[in-house]
Amino acid sequence: MHSTDAEDGVEFLEARFQGRAYHKHRHDTYAICLTIAGVQGFSYRGASEVSLPGQVVVLHPDEEHDGYAGTEEGFGYRILYLDPALIFEAVQTVCGCACPLPFVRTPVVMNQHINQHLSAAIMGAFHDTRESLAIDSLMVHVAEGLIEADPCCKQASLPRHLDVAAVKRAQQFLDTQRTRVVRSAELEAVTGLTRYDLARQFRLLHGTSPYRYLLMRRLDFAREQLAQHRSLAEVAIEAGFADQAHFSRMFKATYGMTPARYSTLHTYV
Repeated sequence: MHSTDAEDGVEFLEARFQGRAYHKHRHDTYAICLTIAGVQGFSYRGASEVSLPGQVVVLHPDEEHDGYAGTEEGFGYRILYLDPALIFEAVQTVCGCACPLPFVRTPVVMNQHINQHLSAAIMGAFHDTRESLAIDSLMVHVAEGLIEADPCCKQASLPRHLDVAAVKRAQQFLDTQRTRVVRSAELEAVTGLTRYDLARQFRLLHGTSPYRYLLMRRLDFAREQLAQHRSLAEVAIEAGFADQAHFSRMFKATYGMTPARYSTLHTYV
């Protein structure tokens, strides 16, 4: 696996696997994946799916899935992990109205036009620079493809009471607390919203809960430490987990592999 750290709301990853790649797990981001070699199999929303070279897979935030090779030859792919808040903003701009996050109901994109659109966005992203303006263009490009794949987002409007500024404060606060557990009362004080209203509004903008969002930030911190070949016990404590066993369970549930295997396979570029 070769990847970049998440920057400007985007993480780039390119990988090749044989056999079982990932056990069941979920992300708090959109995962937009282009199969570039072999047969990629995965389970998603109660069904078994297959993606062939040239096909795009779209996974919605917080949806459980796994990954495995459909043949003995293995498979390779390029994938973008995209911050749902940035997709949300781009979608509002493209649609010209307030609408929810797009949901693509068939994860393997079968519409040839939409597949080509998203495929071009992925390939362009891997060939372009990672500068801020390039990321802005990428977000718009992807948003256009997602809107076309889910035309319902043009028709459905958001609830009236959506405090975007308060949710943004919650996100920024959680981004700074990557090494500890945060209490509900802290977010209530930061946002002025009740914990239940915040949970509802946060999911509308980010596609996941405040708890899951913070957990992913803590695990992002842990991944950075693993890349420096820190011991699992040290990383577990510094990321705010009770012990190494708890850290390993949460890491595997999130990324579909143990932290030890992740450290062995992973390089940053």
